[in-house]
Amino acid sequence: MDRDYTSGGDPRRSLELLWGRTEPGRRGPKQRLSTDEVVAAATAIADAEGVQALSMRKVAEAMGVSPMSLYTYVPSKAELVDLMFDRALGETPDPDPGLEGWREKLAFIARQRWTLNERHPWLLDLALHRPPLGPNVLRKAEEALKAFDGMGLEPEHMGMAAEALQNYVTGALQSARQAREVERASGMTDAEWMELVGPVVQPHMTPEAFPTMMRLGEQRKAQVRNPVERAARFEFGLERVLDGLEAFIRARHAAT
Repeated sequence: MDRDYTSGGDPRRSLELLWGRTEPGRRGPKQRLSTDEVVAAATAIADAEGVQALSMRKVAEAMGVSPMSLYTYVPSKAELVDLMFDRALGETPDPDPGLEGWREKLAFIARQRWTLNERHPWLLDLALHRPPLGPNVLRKAEEALKAFDGMGLEPEHMGMAAEALQNYVTGALQSARQAREVERASGMTDAEWMELVGPVVQPHMTPEAFPTMMRLGEQRKAQVRNPVERAARFEFGLERVLDGLEAFIRARHAAT
């Protein structure tokens, strides 16, 4: 499947729009729409159908205007996607100033990102190697890096630590979404699937061949895969990533 890339259009035009510098001129008849309204309509389509289904024509139809008039506000889908991504990030709160400790701040940021992607699944379909450097993107990056400030880490290590956390959150979100999509496409829950394949696989699952899997298998049978269980798995992984970062910080302090 082809992916939409952030910063895939005209970088200058995209940044001007992100920072609110190119609203349509005020001369002549009053403009019917605003850029914010265009972004909101596009986001609603992406939430319902996915970002791959998004087109300028579809947004124009949803807003009751001609596609040509929409180009007055956004030059193409590429710049529109940049605006959608930045505005979506703006929906999440920043860590409260009273929240103490880098670990607590990063956990808050990670949980907010989990919640945001559950609300806007299309965010996972964007290739973000070159994120649009809008106000919300930069503010979120600042908040993540600021959590490490004063910990004695070099700037390079601060950036890599924040990236490691982001990579974990993205991977966990992808796994959770795949589970939902497989269940929807197959029409079966994980438990129903296991009931179907279990009798075929069971004769081959001997303690001699798979002792560890056999020992864990009985416990896993009792686990019900649902949103609550997936969130618990996310929390477990998040804490382990933070444990690793904490060990890294201690090691860096010990080396100085």
